[in-house]
Amino acid sequence: MSRLGPILGPSWGHLGAILGPSWGHLGALISGRGPPILVTVKAKWGFKPPGARSPSRPGSDRLRKLAKSLDALARKDESYIRRAREIGSLRRQAALELHGICGDFVRDLNQLLSEIELEFDPEEYATESFQDTGINLFQINARGRILQIRFEATPELISTEDFRVPYILAGAVRCFNQQLLERDLIEEQSLFYTIERSRQHWRFFDARTYRSGMVNADYLAGLMEQLV
Repeated sequence: MSRLGPILGPSWGHLGAILGPSWGHLGALISGRGPPILVTVKAKWGFKPPGARSPSRPGSDRLRKLAKSLDALARKDESYIRRAREIGSLRRQAALELHGICGDFVRDLNQLLSEIELEFDPEEYATESFQDTGINLFQINARGRILQIRFEATPELISTEDFRVPYILAGAVRCFNQQLLERDLIEEQSLFYTIERSRQHWRFFDARTYRSGMVNADYLAGLMEQLV
């Protein structure tokens, strides 16, 4: 034990102060004169427990900002999903509305006809019949004089690419007969289901004349008149 003093220097005395009564036993153990003993040492060395966190740990502000951004993104996604469901429901209702306009036109005209009868396909239609990812087709046939309506959902939820008023469905109305087909003359007008602040409706647009208006029985009658 006398050899450790010169090695440890001033720390030799501090070690004795820390161990207290156990110092004598430790000295005997080091010198080989005493039995082995277990010494419990309690000291504060200035180390922090592994799990301790500093309130000003570098990067903590960055993590808080990231968490806030992710939460905002989740809320944005939920809002988009709700809006997509609303638009999907509105599209199905719009398809059903257009089928009703065409169906009423055919029924009203057939009641006035005595020699021929207009055919309308499909005769039955429900909201579940709407094809959200494909072409939807209605057709009115008067002995080979065809009035054809096709439409589909816009790639985006709402679009203004081809019409000045926001719309969620787009398509075309075509009217033709055999003579027009042979001459490659098919009348076609654009069709849009527009959504405005307080109302939604079907509108047509004639790119040749820039004429636009509501899709109703009068509009369909005007197209049919071009075929007779």
